[in-house]
Amino acid sequence: MSVILDGFPASEGIAWGRIRTIPWGVPSVPHEVIEDDDIEAQIALFAEARAAARERLRELKARTQERLGPVEARIFDPQILMVDDEMVVRGTEQYIRDTKLTAARAFEWRMLEVRAQWARTANPMVLDRMNDLEDLKVRILRHLLGQRDPLDLSSSGEALVVVASNLTPSLIAQLDPAQVVALATDQGTRTSHWAILARSQGIPAVVGLGDASRRVREGQEAIVDGRIGRIVLDPDDRDQNVYEDRRSQIRRLEAEVDEVARLESVTADGQPVALRANLDLPVEADNARRHGAAGIGLFRTEFLVVGRNSMPDEDEQYEAYRSVAESFEGDAVYLRLFDLGGDKFPSFIHMPPQENPFLGWRAVRVLLDEPELFRVQLRAILRATAHGDVRIMVPLVNDVEEVQRVRALLEEEEDGLRRDGVPFNRGYKLGVMIETPAAALDAAELARHADFFSIGTNDLVQYTLAVDRNNARLARLFNPFHPSVVRQLHSVARVARAAGIEVSVCGEMAATSLGAFLCIGLDITALSVAWPALPELKKVVREVRIEDARRAARKALAAATAHDVLEALAEGIGDTIDLSAYIGRWNLSVGS
Repeated sequence: MSVILDGFPASEGIAWGRIRTIPWGVPSVPHEVIEDDDIEAQIALFAEARAAARERLRELKARTQERLGPVEARIFDPQILMVDDEMVVRGTEQYIRDTKLTAARAFEWRMLEVRAQWARTANPMVLDRMNDLEDLKVRILRHLLGQRDPLDLSSSGEALVVVASNLTPSLIAQLDPAQVVALATDQGTRTSHWAILARSQGIPAVVGLGDASRRVREGQEAIVDGRIGRIVLDPDDRDQNVYEDRRSQIRRLEAEVDEVARLESVTADGQPVALRANLDLPVEADNARRHGAAGIGLFRTEFLVVGRNSMPDEDEQYEAYRSVAESFEGDAVYLRLFDLGGDKFPSFIHMPPQENPFLGWRAVRVLLDEPELFRVQLRAILRATAHGDVRIMVPLVNDVEEVQRVRALLEEEEDGLRRDGVPFNRGYKLGVMIETPAAALDAAELARHADFFSIGTNDLVQYTLAVDRNNARLARLFNPFHPSVVRQLHSVARVARAAGIEVSVCGEMAATSLGAFLCIGLDITALSVAWPALPELKKVVREVRIEDARRAARKALAAATAHDVLEALAEGIGDTIDLSAYIGRWNLSVGS
């Protein structure tokens, strides 16, 4: 009998193969003491191990740069810098001298101390750096103990689903996407460094599965659905048929992607729907354009700085923004200002411990508290407006004053560019992201100060339902079709229409067929999703009627439960889509 494990989607796609677990853990280090005469030899051995780790990480960085580009390759910079971190190196050498421990034992002790210091915060970004720290610890200890790298994925040509407690960028860089068809981890988030690399390589991934690495068996058959964050173990014939049909459909769409990309994004009864792409990194722009994106609805600019030890300078940021703008000449490109905090914090910003990072110092709050740090980004974005229809989005806005203060900062940087004779488009647009109930309730006032709205449903659902979207135990409660969410979407859309400004949805809800159908029915006709979802979403748009969508949306607005919302939408959309992705996760019973 098949077993279903639900986590969180980290990289889109569907794949199946046989489970291969990676025991990437800290090796057992014997407790040994040394003689005085051996102290310098052990210090030299530690230096040799660090040199080997540094060289290996640089090789992986170079390989990643060749395959994916320089921005992705910088993910390895934190580990390379950790190799020579004064706190790690001097502390280890001091242990060797003072306690006469072997280099391996002294290094292990020092790294335990560093980890304990970092563990005092629950900040997911710090926890992600701990993932990097653990990777480096394992790498150096294995060298000191004379052990080989355990990452041996040799097989008889079978497709492999790699399952681990967690993964690291260096492990992902060593994988062959032709052999490793999917990834699944107990821990991690969509913003983990390794997950970013997995998306860049098109490897489906699911994170936050809790104890999957202990529940699976080596060689066990598994299906991984990176769309909804699900693993099916020991799939039966029905499971295999459902997912085979689903994957075949995706493959047909991929084969037809060039043709589909040229088709108009318009409903069956003539309503245009703007389909844009969400980007994490500039290198994805070409794929987005090939898959038919009519611009970029959300460029998560913070991924230019996550994992780095210093802020990228103005020219580096400008070139990144400019390259995306020029890739979509004639189409709008929406750049979100750095949404740092929560689960994304670079090491060069001092992050105080926070009990609730997602309710703490993040997004526009950081920007306004550290304006000098963010002026570099504002200036780089303004310069990029000279190369296309570049629009600026402010994340996690709660009140009008935040928009006014950001606009004031932009005006100051405009003055500087004019003085320096640097061109920019003075008619650029500044909008706000509606991501909290406060913003949704205050939308009428925000509309007086914003040129557009972009609804971020990921955070809106999280804050409305008080459900941590990275908590695997609460995954079934993170429901974007909850009536309270649907009514907020409707309210914000009405306000935007009355104010004459565009409203779009850029959260993952829009990537589902029922979510897109609901948005269209609420007269939200601009959607931005991960680029792999664009061809399928366009086919859905072209097959539905806006009048049917409006009728279904009216029923959804009157629904008492999320189940009723889904059934109203399923009834309205008819046989156009496969509803299997919704069954189980949100308790939708088809045909009831």
